[in-house]
Amino acid sequence: MKILVTGGAGFIGSAVVRLAVARGYQVVNLDALTYAACLDNVAPVADSPLYAFEQADIRDRAALDWIFAKHAPDAVMHLAAESHVDRSIDGPGDFIETNITGTYNMLEAARAWRVHAGRPEAFRFHHISTDEVFGSLPADPEIKFTEDTPYDPHSPYSASKAASDHLVRVWHETYGLPVVLTNCSNNYGPYHFPEKLVPVVILNALAGKPLPIYGKGENIRDWLYVEDHADALLTVLEKGALGRSYNIGGENERTNLELVRTLCAILDELRPAAAPYADQITFVADRPGHDTRYAIDPTRIREELGWRPSVTVEEGLRRTVQWYLDNEAWWRPLQARDGMGQRLGTGRGAA
Repeated sequence: MKILVTGGAGFIGSAVVRLAVARGYQVVNLDALTYAACLDNVAPVADSPLYAFEQADIRDRAALDWIFAKHAPDAVMHLAAESHVDRSIDGPGDFIETNITGTYNMLEAARAWRVHAGRPEAFRFHHISTDEVFGSLPADPEIKFTEDTPYDPHSPYSASKAASDHLVRVWHETYGLPVVLTNCSNNYGPYHFPEKLVPVVILNALAGKPLPIYGKGENIRDWLYVEDHADALLTVLEKGALGRSYNIGGENERTNLELVRTLCAILDELRPAAAPYADQITFVADRPGHDTRYAIDPTRIREELGWRPSVTVEEGLRRTVQWYLDNEAWWRPLQARDGMGQRLGTGRGAA
């Protein structure tokens, strides 16, 4: 099988690329190489005969048509997206253009190519999305997101992903495009771009800087190790029912404060400093529309496809911390990129 992976130089996309190549799939990585992408993320497989790279923007329909014609993929895994909530608050336009219009272009390019290729029966289009489209949950641990939870996005990012989800479903219902969809919880792990919470905490701690936590740190997230997520995505691609959506969670709910304290304890052990790293924790003003809690009910993917996460949050965080300690040559250059280290998402950006 040949898989066209969009956003394959990003965090989750590169994990999919690495795992797919390791399992013997042919992979075409389509990426525009915007600010959060890094080809070093796929360096472990870049020399494989199973791997090919195409630099292109999903907003460029002509480029997409050319790539489909050149590579004739058996499947698409669509991960390319603007994904940082804080950046979406400061600059929503890029999120609308990439996440909505870009997804439309991908759907149309895939539809046109299928017609040209004689509508191959095995082809499928896997759209990868987020649990943020569902909005916020109360603290009650019995209440979780299911695949039937109504959409209620609270940020430009989640609204753009909700719109893209709806487009994918409509292209299935209206045009018969064979699709599967997934909505995942918060990812973490190796190669995580250094503006997200887990790498910010690790790298700020090592640099002796404050460890910023929004509000009181009471917001709850379900944490999913990125390599578990990649495994789940390939499982859905291989075995998911067409037109069906699957929620993918880590079954690891933690408050942001609990998560940061766990990271600090791991750093205390692996890279001891003069004082406990938790002393660097600093509470900062919350961002607008910060959802209280996300939690995934994984019943469907577990019962229908036999998948569940294999990594606990404690084990995954330990692996992640060790990876950042061992890979300064990867993260150090990324810290120099535009906007890194600045507070984003205050709602005071230019209109």
